[in-house]
Amino acid sequence: MQVDTVIFDMDGLLIDSEPLWEEAAAEAFAAYNVKFTHEEYVQSTGLRTREFVEWWFRHFNIADSELENAEKAIIQLVIDKVREKGVMMPGVQYIFDFFKERNFKIGLASSSPLSLIELVTEICGIRPYLDAIASAEHLPYGKPHPQVYLDCAASLNVSPLQCICFEDSFNGMIAAKAARMKCVVVPHLSQLKEERWGAADLKLSSLKNFNELHLNNLL
Repeated sequence: MQVDTVIFDMDGLLIDSEPLWEEAAAEAFAAYNVKFTHEEYVQSTGLRTREFVEWWFRHFNIADSELENAEKAIIQLVIDKVREKGVMMPGVQYIFDFFKERNFKIGLASSSPLSLIELVTEICGIRPYLDAIASAEHLPYGKPHPQVYLDCAASLNVSPLQCICFEDSFNGMIAAKAARMKCVVVPHLSQLKEERWGAADLKLSSLKNFNELHLNNLL
């Protein structure tokens, strides 16, 4: 089956938003007089906001009645922070042009809410490139469950076996592989040498390093 489709994750891959998510989470959780370390935060990257909040509410024994308030607070803080100081990751324009020139269908599959996806696609100038957008915001399960990737492939009218995914998080990589898609990981530099990326089909330090040889090896 011909590989002719590429699907991108968003946070941490297309825009340097993970530090902003961490800031927002820290500010929101400060209202409950608790805090987590950076190492603890990294464990839950790639999860949807609701799942992230549930994870840490259980850890810190915070009442479930506050779940919705914390979730909304984090999302609004992130949107404000991305709008104010969101920075596109290196190689975004290059990688979208690379696949557009080769007539690939292009999709985006993110755990983030559509409101944030729309903002980021505007900041990065990639909306005209996208043939489909899928958000896990209202799905029964988010990443590492593959549903958001399967939904994106369905919107593009392609088989998962025709798709290459680009991810930066471990949960995202697991979701892409569970969907039976090829997966290119671009981890944060601090995580680049971790052995857990071995499940990926290709590991890169930057989107701008992807080239024709890499593509041919994935086909």
